[in-house]
Amino acid sequence: MGTPMKTDPVDEHRMPLMEHLRELRARLIVCLWALAITVVGSFFFANEIFTILAAPMNEALLETGRGTMAVTQAMEGFMVQMKVAGLTALFLSSPILFWQGWKFVGPGLYDQEKRLVLPLVTASTLLFVSGAVFCYFAVFKYGFPMFLDMNIEGVQAVLSIESYLGMVTTLLVAFGASFQLPIVVYFLARLGLIDHIDMIKGFRYSVVGIFVVAAILTPPDVVSQMLMAAPLLVLYVVGIGVARLSSTKKREIATA
Repeated sequence: MGTPMKTDPVDEHRMPLMEHLRELRARLIVCLWALAITVVGSFFFANEIFTILAAPMNEALLETGRGTMAVTQAMEGFMVQMKVAGLTALFLSSPILFWQGWKFVGPGLYDQEKRLVLPLVTASTLLFVSGAVFCYFAVFKYGFPMFLDMNIEGVQAVLSIESYLGMVTTLLVAFGASFQLPIVVYFLARLGLIDHIDMIKGFRYSVVGIFVVAAILTPPDVVSQMLMAAPLLVLYVVGIGVARLSSTKKREIATA
């Protein structure tokens, strides 16, 4: 008797195109409901959340005595509350969004690919949160007083709460995204594009690149650039270890 042929586990989940579209629609509806519910709930706490975001700037304004935060347009306060509610809802509903995405694409992945998803998503989430927390407690604390002191003597700052929300959101996302460096290195290493030797050889160029990226993503001052560049340099060193463990790049062994 011949041995039975093993079926591809991915083939078991193959469906016609219309079935995929129907399932996608169902997943999107769940995601939209999750976002809608969390937006409504977050709106009631928007003032408290904005107070937390504004605390570093308010402390800097109080410390330097160089200005105040204000509403500069009639609808600005309401719009800020809506934006805060939307950002908070996106954060709170992200586990549901991810789960729905996983339920849609998971059946099409092989077992070895599935085993990598959870660790990578967990690591990526922790790195993003670490970057945002570092930005809030380090960059905001030391950067905001310096920004205010750089104003012309005798000029008081009147800061729009909407523009302030846009600035802090940009900085938090920029730091969270920049902390994804080890994850990027992992994928490049798994694709065989780089290994730890490449990263060690390119360290000097990478330092220049990191400072250029820091200069682009942060306000135009040395302190903010250094505060972003320093952890990125640490993460680059971590990335060397990641590449050492995960690279699939083949190198020819030199013979004497």
